[in-house]
Amino acid sequence: MATSRAVVVGSGIGGLTAAVALHQCGWQVTVLERAPSLEAVGAGIGLTPNGQRALDVIGLGAEIRELAAWQGDGAMRSPSGRRLVRTNSEAAAERFGGPLVLVHRATLIGRLASRLPEGVVRTGAVASLADPGVADGRPAVVTTPDGDIEADLVVGADGIGSAVRRALYPGHPGPAYSGLTTWRVVVPAPGHPFEPHETWGRGALWGTQPLKDGRVYAYAAAAVPAGGRAPDGEKAELLRRFGDWHDPVPGILAAADPARVLRNDVHHMTTPLPAFHRGRTVLIGDAAHPMAPTMGQGGNQAIEDAIVLAHHAASPEGLGVGLAAYSAARLPRTTGIVRRSARIVRLVTLGGAPAVALRDGLMSLSRFAPGLALRTLDGIADWRPPQRTYAARTRDRQVQDPHIQR
Repeated sequence: MATSRAVVVGSGIGGLTAAVALHQCGWQVTVLERAPSLEAVGAGIGLTPNGQRALDVIGLGAEIRELAAWQGDGAMRSPSGRRLVRTNSEAAAERFGGPLVLVHRATLIGRLASRLPEGVVRTGAVASLADPGVADGRPAVVTTPDGDIEADLVVGADGIGSAVRRALYPGHPGPAYSGLTTWRVVVPAPGHPFEPHETWGRGALWGTQPLKDGRVYAYAAAAVPAGGRAPDGEKAELLRRFGDWHDPVPGILAAADPARVLRNDVHHMTTPLPAFHRGRTVLIGDAAHPMAPTMGQGGNQAIEDAIVLAHHAASPEGLGVGLAAYSAARLPRTTGIVRRSARIVRLVTLGGAPAVALRDGLMSLSRFAPGLALRTLDGIADWRPPQRTYAARTRDRQVQDPHIQR
C-alpha cells in the first residue's frame, strides 16, 4: 500500500506541528518554507493548557510544561501601578488543568523541527498552489522553482497573508487591520524581583512576563494608524508611550536593544471563511483564522488545528470526509475565539477618560478573586484533543512489537 504524501506550505508553529503529527501518523511529509532558514520571527508565545494538551499528542507537552516560569501572583494594573485584577499561577493551573507557559518562539520551533527527519523541511522554497485537488482522484499540485509536487494533501500554513487561502477563496475579503499595533522585545531580567503583569492604559497596553531562561519577554500595544514607523526608532517610540509607566517598565525599556524591538500591525479576520478546506487542500493557523493576540490564542489555535487535522486525515471514510470533519470541528471554535479577541481589542483601544475609568472599575471588581480574571479562557483553555496521546500510541506499538525500544 502506497504511503500518502502531504506537502505543508509554511514552517511556522502550525505548519511544523502539522508536519510532525502527520509524520507520526505515517504520512510522507515535505515542508516548504520560502525563508532562507528555519528561524522564528517574533519573541515569546504563551502556551495555554489547550495548546499543551495538543502537543501531548506528538509527545512534546511535558517538555513544554517544564519551561513554565510564572509562579505565584500576577496582576493587571493601571499605568500608575494600581492593581486592577489579581491573578495567580496556581489558580490558573487548577482551573484549566495545567500551567500557563511562556516560551520563546525559537525554542518551540526548534523542538518541533527536531521531531522531523532530516530533509523534510526545505528552506528557500517558494511554493504556490497550482491545483487544490478538487477533481475526484486527482492529486493536489504545488508549484516550486524546482518543479511541481503532487500530493494527497496540501496544508496551507503560510500565515496571515496566505497565498494558499487566496487561491482557495479568491472572493473572500481576507484580514483587516484591527486598530492595534504591537511591539515585542526580549531583555535580561531586571536586577530586582517583579510581579508578572499586564497593564492597561488609555488606548495602550503593556505586559512583562518571565521566561524560564532568566530573560523577560515584554510586549506592548497601542491604538495607532496602520503602517506607521517611528522616525527615530521603535525603542524611542516605546519610551514616548510607556516610559513613565510603573516599575519595571522603565527598566525594561532601558535594557532593550533598539535593533531587536519588533513592531507589527495586528490584522484579524472577523468574517470567517466558508470552510477551512477545498478538495485536497486545507488551511490551518493564521492562514485560516488570523486573530488579535488579546487572548493569547493565535499559536495555540494553530497547534490545535494541526492535531485535529492529523486526526481527521486518518478517517477510515476517506480524506474528503476527514477534511470536512476538520472544517466542521475547527470553524465554529476558531470563529468564536477570533470574535472574542476582537471584542477585547475594542476594550484595549478605549481612549476617552470616562470609558477607561468605567473599564478599569469593572476589571477591579475581580481583584480579590483571581479565578474571576481567568474566565475569559473558559471553554478555550480547557479544550482537549480528539485522539489518544503520543505516549499511549507508543505503548500500543511496544506491545505489538517487542523490539521497539522502551
